[in-house]
Amino acid sequence: MPRQHVWTERAENGEKREIRATHFGGIWRLQSKRHGDEAWTYHDQPLLDDLRSLKAIIERKYRRRRATADDLASLDRLLSQYDNE
Repeated sequence: MPRQHVWTERAENGEKREIRATHFGGIWRLQSKRHGDEAWTYHDQPLLDDLRSLKAIIERKYRRRRATADDLASLDRLLSQYDNE
């Protein structure tokens, strides 16, 4: 069953951006949408800031037993790929 995490961020100009992250089949898929946009933007290569925000969210959820250790480990692997580039 896919696990979905949703959060909202505000840009410096005050514009809201909603981000969705879904973990299914060992793969993280991220999509985002700015306020006023009708369609979601699917990110083949997620933004590093989005991945860092997602990791912070997963860490908080893990402490409350709402996320798994596998979620944390897979995000660590994904972030390490960014560090190696």
